[in-house]
Amino acid sequence: MAKRVFFSFHYQDVIDFRANVVRNHWVAKEDREEAGFFDASIWEESKKKGAADLKKLIHDGLENTSTTCVLIGSQTYARPWVRYEIFRSIYRGNRTFGVHINQIKGKDQQVKMNGPNPFDYLALRYSADGTFVEPMEAENGKWVASSTMSSYTLKNTAGDARRGRTIRLSELGYPTYCWSTNKGYDSFATWVG
Repeated sequence: MAKRVFFSFHYQDVIDFRANVVRNHWVAKEDREEAGFFDASIWEESKKKGAADLKKLIHDGLENTSTTCVLIGSQTYARPWVRYEIFRSIYRGNRTFGVHINQIKGKDQQVKMNGPNPFDYLALRYSADGTFVEPMEAENGKWVASSTMSSYTLKNTAGDARRGRTIRLSELGYPTYCWSTNKGYDSFATWVG
């Protein structure tokens, strides 16, 4: 059964057409079941909103989704609202993964080197008793509290190995794939889970 997928990305990657290749690849498939997803993105509305409205728009966009796909371009890792979308997705329990898109030809018909993995720049700081986490962001080589996402109580207490530690999302098992190298057109439905 096709899943509802929330796509998180830097708007520049839409302008360059790379994000659109992934979001619209289902068009060439027989049906959305074969593609494995329905797109629940909000980018069309996001340019018109302030911070509070944008948070509500993100919350509404994530509603009824089970998966979040972060489309990773050159500057995705540094975008504050992408960071918020990732943290919010994890908070809701969405399966969350990244897809490098820089090897897709842009509107200039060029490819780029893969951008930094946003999961390397985000972390969760677990409380000593493992009952809550604080979302953290890398800033000048240090971990600082997220400016957009507050700490929250965990549904299940964290195990001993996580208690009292700050752990990067990339170390917590949030995978990344490369659209070109990992044959995204054929593999995306599997990545969605």
